[in-house]
Amino acid sequence: MANIRDYLRKKEKRDKENNPPRVNYKEKIKSHKFTVFYRMSLTLSLLAALGAVFFLQWKNKVYTEIIELSSVEVKIASDAQLVPFASRLITYSKDGISCMDTKGNAVWNQTFEMQNPIVDINQNVAAVGDYNGRQIYVMNTESLLGSITTNRPVRNFCVSAGGVVAAVLDDTDVTLIYLYDAQGNELVHFRTTMKESGYPVNVSISPSGELVCVSYLYVDGGHMKSSVAFYNFGAVGQNSTDNYVSGYDYIDAVVPFTRFLDNRSLFAVSDDRIMFFGGAQKPVSVAENLLDDEVRGVYYGSEYVGLVFSSKESGSRYRLDVYHKSGTFEQSIEFDIECRDILFHEDQIIIYNESDCRIYNSKGMEKFAGKFNKTALMLIPQNAAYNYMVVTPEAVDTIELR
Repeated sequence: MANIRDYLRKKEKRDKENNPPRVNYKEKIKSHKFTVFYRMSLTLSLLAALGAVFFLQWKNKVYTEIIELSSVEVKIASDAQLVPFASRLITYSKDGISCMDTKGNAVWNQTFEMQNPIVDINQNVAAVGDYNGRQIYVMNTESLLGSITTNRPVRNFCVSAGGVVAAVLDDTDVTLIYLYDAQGNELVHFRTTMKESGYPVNVSISPSGELVCVSYLYVDGGHMKSSVAFYNFGAVGQNSTDNYVSGYDYIDAVVPFTRFLDNRSLFAVSDDRIMFFGGAQKPVSVAENLLDDEVRGVYYGSEYVGLVFSSKESGSRYRLDVYHKSGTFEQSIEFDIECRDILFHEDQIIIYNESDCRIYNSKGMEKFAGKFNKTALMLIPQNAAYNYMVVTPEAVDTIELR
């Protein structure tokens, strides 16, 4: 029996040595893939969690200090008007207009003689013309694009992001609205009269140049009325009389301000309400909010519109009501400084004057409250978050909040 057992043990040993167990490579590969997937998923989850933590910390960070990154000596003429132009600066007067970058370098310069120069900006394109004059210059952030010479006095004008200019020209019995390209070529025009539609108080053009909005004022049956009219100069408007595609009337109201925020969103402000319109071809009314208080200022960005009122809250002088371009009311921000300007830049709402600055995010959280180190004539947000170009009487500074 012992010999048989020894024989069987030796035989089993020999079989194992000569025939090792077969490896299931499919199962091994599957197990390896599962392990790699698990590790990658765990790593990505950890990175996402860390990213969310850092994002929330950045989102809720409150800035307390202004750091000057650079300063370039520049002399700003005392009679010059300043206008932010994309991330650059426009200065203009009766003698000419120029564009300056963050290093104080002149990008372009155009001389002229105007009694009452008016500047309109649409994204990266600007136009300057003289009220009652006959010359309009069009330029972008890099160079002069061209000029327009009209055959009648200019009463009002606006420019699209593509350089198309809509100009209101005055005549003896009628008011003409012309569209020109940046080189001065007439694209189209139409006429209005007080009897037919009223006097054009304001004109605005979409970034594409396809839609034009005109606010008219007229008297009907002893009542003052305003009409907001839309004209389409694309394919859709070709089938409509004078390219008129839609419009709305408002009794006992004056609508002195209209503005396109993009190619399908526009808002208008009257003495008693704010109106929002939407549509890329035939704009329609999408929202309307009545105003109980007197509007002290109108400000806007690409996504939001802000109206400033006197505050009724103790400790605050002013109230900023913020609306989304869809017409929904977002929030009210109480503040106590006189404002030189209010800027809507990405997620920032910036209120500032020559010495003080307040910055909020789109939810109304105060991100910064402090004073400039120098007298600020103009604040222009830059591409980097919380970096700004600050124009002072003697220099152009680049600052960062920390």
